[in-house]
Amino acid sequence: MKAVHKIAFILLVIGGLNWLLVGLGIWFNGNWNVVDNLLVAGSTLSSIVYVLVGLSAIVLLCTHKKNCKCCDSSASAPVAPKM
Repeated sequence: MKAVHKIAFILLVIGGLNWLLVGLGIWFNGNWNVVDNLLVAGSTLSSIVYVLVGLSAIVLLCTHKKNCKCCDSSASAPVAPKM
């Protein structure tokens, strides 16, 4: 399951960065969709990448609490540093 988590995390980061570039491209009148530019927009391969990124989001959404050290209910809450 650890390998699935790592792959899902990497795909989710790739998807997030791609959406950032899409949003910036809209503001600056450019087509910065890296997935479409590398894999031909509308191709089967680009569709597969989008589906894998979406599935990765679902996997991480469902397994986040179990894998996250910050959300672990048995872990103590972080203490703010003293000034």
